[in-house]
Order: sequence, then structure tokens, then C-alpha cells
Amino acid sequence: MKRVLMLVAAVAVLAGAAMVKPIPAVKVEKVNDRIYALLGPTELPNATNHGYMVNSTLILGDKAAILIDTGMSDEVGAHIRKAAEKLTKLPITHIINTHHHGDHTLGNVVFQGAEIISSESCKKLVEDTGADWIAIAESAIGRKLPNTKAIPASRTYASQSRTPVEINGVKMEFWVPEAAHTKGDMLVWLPDDKVLIAGDVLVNTTTPNFRDAEVKKWVQTLADLQQFPARTVIPGHGPLMTMKDTAAMHKRMADFYAGVEKVYKDGGSEGDIRQKVSLKDWQKLKHFDEQMGGNINKTWLEIEAANF
Repeated sequence: MKRVLMLVAAVAVLAGAAMVKPIPAVKVEKVNDRIYALLGPTELPNATNHGYMVNSTLILGDKAAILIDTGMSDEVGAHIRKAAEKLTKLPITHIINTHHHGDHTLGNVVFQGAEIISSESCKKLVEDTGADWIAIAESAIGRKLPNTKAIPASRTYASQSRTPVEINGVKMEFWVPEAAHTKGDMLVWLPDDKVLIAGDVLVNTTTPNFRDAEVKKWVQTLADLQQFPARTVIPGHGPLMTMKDTAAMHKRMADFYAGVEKVYKDGGSEGDIRQKVSLKDWQKLKHFDEQMGGNINKTWLEIEAANF
């Protein structure tokens, strides 16, 4: 009887393991001979995708490679690293984080020995909120992540700065706006390649998340980035973009902010926004139902505070 029970238990374990789906495949988009966009799913983090839902960028230098954004756990980070290793034998010596959110930074832990680069504010936010983001990831995927740790940058750049650098023979510029999607965003411009890597300052086909945003400054940042003569734009989530796409996002965000502000100044309430502000273009985006209520509330509170 004991042997039968042990056999049943073993079969149950194997069946359970078989039901766990692997992390979704990385979609590789070759931008040019040295830049690859590693595109993740556009779903929200869940048990099926294991929290993988971010875009990363692999840049091949002279003797080593650079990776921008690393995923939501050590497992996702290792998954992205494996995809990178299929594209190059060069070691990844530098990690760049576009902002502090866990889906962009918690994979840092698997790139031991690499120099991690971010804005100053991003580093502080990783230190202050890393444990919270691990808890968010665990809740979203429904299990513990014991090997996931929040690893902040060792090299940082100040707010409201634009700094040209060269890493592994690749010329780039780090642009840290005052604020946008978060207070610690950093965009990466590759002038020789005409490629802009924007993190979640830009997202494509999906609803942006205002959780940690300063919405008015985000609108201004979207206006400012129109100056870049980019041929390819790599957003934080969704398919590759053109500058025409970035202009469309800027207009959508600017019109929304102006609409909410008008409702407030006309003496309306937050509850009036869905009736008085056109959300037609927003409703076409993925995750509108999950995200837009929070986005409306965040924008309303920001405008209310600015006019207090």
C-alpha cells in the first residue's frame, strides 16, 4: 500500500510539472547588425507567462555586449540571457535599467559581474521598493521567487541630464528627463544607429500605466523626444515604433491630460471624466479595462494637487 501511495504521489508531481507551461519565447527583432530588440509578451504578469512581459534590447559592442532591461525575476532574466546567448558569444558586461519597476530590473541578479547603469533616482527607487516589487511579482505569478533579489545600479546619471558615453565601442547618450512614467526614467539614444530605447516612457498597442507617473511631465517628455531623428524606437512594451507612433502617443496623452484638467477647472468631478473626455483612442489599447480607472484617478489627483 505504501508503495502504491508513493507511486501515486510521484505521478501527481510529474503531472503537475507537465502542466506548468514554459516561459513564453522571446521574439527577436533584428534592428541592424549590432542591435536586437528582444520583445516580450504584452500580457500583464501572470502564472502562465511567469511574469515575462517586458522588452529588452541587446547591443553588440566590439568585444562585449550591453543589455537594456532584464525582466521580472531571476528566472525571466535567465530566459532573456539565454535568448541573447543564441545571438552572440560576446559576454554581457553592462546592464542598463530604463526605470525601477520590477519587470525591468529584477532580472539584474543573474548578470553577476556586469556593471549596472541607471538614473540616480532609479537606483534609489530600486533600493527602496525592490522588496515590494518582488512581492508584486510573487503575487502575480502565484509562487515564491527565492532567488530573485533587487540589485541597484553602481553607475548613475542625474535627473535632467543628457550624457554622451561610449561603452564597448558603442556611442550612446543617456537622457534622464525630470520625470515621466516614473521619477527615474532614463532613455538611451544611439546616434550612429538612429535608435531610441525608451523604456516605459513609450509603450505600443497597450495602455500605459500611470502608477508612479508624473503625468504632466510625462506629456512634456513625450514632446521633447520628438527631436530625435530615430529610424527605430524600442518601447518598454509592445511592437517596435516609428517617430510617427511616438507623436501619436504624445497627442493621446496630451489630449487626455487637457481633457481631465478642463473637467476639473469647469467644476466637474472625477466621475464626470468618462462622459466628458473622449477615450475612443484609448479603448483600442490592450488592458484598457484593467488600467484606465487607475490612470484617470492618478491624473485627477495630480491636477487637483496642482490647483490646490
